[in-house]
Amino acid sequence: MEPILDIKQLTMKFGGLTAVDRIDFAVMPGEIAALIGPNGAGKTTVFNCITGMYNPTGGDISITPPGGKRERINGLKIHKVTERGLARTFQNIRIFPDMTVLENVMIGRHCRTRAGVLGAVLRDQHTRDEEKAIVARSYEFLEKMSLAEYVNILAKNLPYGAQRRLEIARALATDPFLLLLDEPAAGMNPQETKELESLIIRIREEERITVLLIEHDMKLVMSLSDRVFVMDYGEMIAQGRPQEIRENTAVIKAYLGEDIDA
Repeated sequence: MEPILDIKQLTMKFGGLTAVDRIDFAVMPGEIAALIGPNGAGKTTVFNCITGMYNPTGGDISITPPGGKRERINGLKIHKVTERGLARTFQNIRIFPDMTVLENVMIGRHCRTRAGVLGAVLRDQHTRDEEKAIVARSYEFLEKMSLAEYVNILAKNLPYGAQRRLEIARALATDPFLLLLDEPAAGMNPQETKELESLIIRIREEERITVLLIEHDMKLVMSLSDRVFVMDYGEMIAQGRPQEIRENTAVIKAYLGEDIDA
């Protein structure tokens, strides 16, 4: 089975600083995988390279969509990466606060629409039909994220946990095969984190989407992940099943601590 995401010797330098140093890892179809490490380890830089925010200094990033052909995506623009089937969320929530919850999700459908500028101006039947389909599909995602009750509320007025779910709903609206979540549990209370875990599992099982997440909540990582990748100072120091990572002395020394309760 081909990896859905294959990273080879990925390197990212900023002037004289090497933020990511020749790392290798692969995510398999249907996995929930976690990328962990101390603050400053280079995790978000890796996400930024994968999703087109940074053009890597070296190495290869390849994807193999379900039923598709392997493709190298280094240097593709962000919208092109999204069109290929990768979507992400951010550590600091990035929603459109003065737009409604529904409008936020509809923006995610933009990359799957066909009506151009002319269609938007002329408002022909095809354009109107497409708009109706966008609204209907966006509302489906709100229902799946338990956000339907907030459909016409401004996004800035949502509770914190609901804002997190809205950002995930918008990412799902792009129809990805790979969802990258950057610290989705940040700022959540234990109940919200438990609900998030169930939500991520549902995304994998019901939507058939592979998930790669960055997360500092080790209990969540260890209970949720099929495999875990560990970075430290820009290098990949370990990868394996949660139990293997939990018992890895290099990981314990670098990050987890001697008495992790997971």
